[in-house]
Amino acid sequence: MEFITLHLGSYIISHGYDKTNKEIMTHIPADKFGKKLIAVSRIKSLSEKYILTDYVDGRWIYWEYKEDFEDVKKLLNT
Repeated sequence: MEFITLHLGSYIISHGYDKTNKEIMTHIPADKFGKKLIAVSRIKSLSEKYILTDYVDGRWIYWEYKEDFEDVKKLLNT
């Protein structure tokens, strides 16, 4: 299994959708960024602010990351 290391901070957990198809989300703020290993196989997408990964019980989690978007893209393409 391949991993990348990123500095992650605040995150948003997506729990699914309610009866009106509105996404149910929990925002978790962080005071600082911490280093974390992420399994590449868990990554679903990357934006300029968040990396989206699988979470527990079919949920998704949007992690805010500190690195530059282009640098993370390069990590994922190697």
